[in-house]
Amino acid sequence: MTSTEHADVDPRVAQIHEALTGVIDPEIHRPITELGMVDEVTVDAEGVARVEVLVTIEGCPMRDRIERDTAEATATVPGLTRVEVSTSAMTEEQRRALTERLRQGRRQIPFNQPGNLTRIYAVSSGKGGVGKSTVTANLAAAMAADGLRVGVIDADIHGFSMPGMFGITEQPTKVSDLLMPPQAHGVAVMSIGMFVPEGQAVVWRGPKMHRAIEQFASDVFWGDLDVLLLDLPPGTGDVAISVAQLLPGAKMLVVTTPQHSAASVAERVGSLATSTEQEVAGVVENMAGLALPDGSVMEVFGTGGGDRVAATLAGAVKHPVQVLGRIPLEPALREGADQGVPLVVSDPDSPAATALREVARSLTRAPRGLGGMKLPLSVTRS
Repeated sequence: MTSTEHADVDPRVAQIHEALTGVIDPEIHRPITELGMVDEVTVDAEGVARVEVLVTIEGCPMRDRIERDTAEATATVPGLTRVEVSTSAMTEEQRRALTERLRQGRRQIPFNQPGNLTRIYAVSSGKGGVGKSTVTANLAAAMAADGLRVGVIDADIHGFSMPGMFGITEQPTKVSDLLMPPQAHGVAVMSIGMFVPEGQAVVWRGPKMHRAIEQFASDVFWGDLDVLLLDLPPGTGDVAISVAQLLPGAKMLVVTTPQHSAASVAERVGSLATSTEQEVAGVVENMAGLALPDGSVMEVFGTGGGDRVAATLAGAVKHPVQVLGRIPLEPALREGADQGVPLVVSDPDSPAATALREVARSLTRAPRGLGGMKLPLSVTRS
């Protein structure tokens, strides 16, 4: 641009561009200016500002919000008489360019890249019916409530439940070959259940399930997560092995009940952790006791199962394993899962929610280390 052209540009245009750096795309969580979504900004002689914004797809569910946020940001610039915002969909070429920008030019699993500090927990159980998925959803929501950026992969392909537990009914937004995960209660969630008609079964064998987990990890734009939780199916089958292969940095979080039989189940989980060289982050004992109106506690499923599981696991993986928390049996915990609102959100001070928040904080309290990671270094000479 020549000096004459510079002189003709209204200085308010630059001010509008600066103001728009504060407008964040609700799905990608980056400024619309950084994503190339601001197509054109003009200010006419009467002080009317016109801003043209590109949304990712024609039916973008966040179009109204983006228009509103853009108008509000533009209106903060002094000297404008009116603000007009219009939106149009990106071309296929523009979507590809955006995808490349988000992928940083590489198709990969971002969590495996040097320098990535996302904590990854594979929530597992030796058998079904222990409340593993409910614990996963509540831990994720509790972490998000503490201000962390959290994602959940519903790795239980045959028995998916995360969309219902978070109250998510919409499908992910597709930008070229990249998916934007829906969010609820501050948590980004991806599940095969978002693509399957209600009541329809997913009849897949191991290789197809492996590919689905791989796509959830690599073809979804998760952004810079603090924590990624994976809700595994019960047992030690194909999906558990695939997760260990695809996300070798994932630690296992074992959910059990107080029942005596839990220790033998834990041996199988410990055997898998040993085979895949995974660390066990700890044990969560769910359904630990039911508080009665007279103040006493009924041990519906017995006592001590969590301690036995932790001891068995410690022997298998050759490192200490702690019981991170004991979650009391509380009907509201199940009701929250059915209603799509985790208990840590609807009643954060209830006994079960308090216990779950403590488990969540124990998993995120320790600082993330850089041991074994490649760091960018440069040498300067004076």
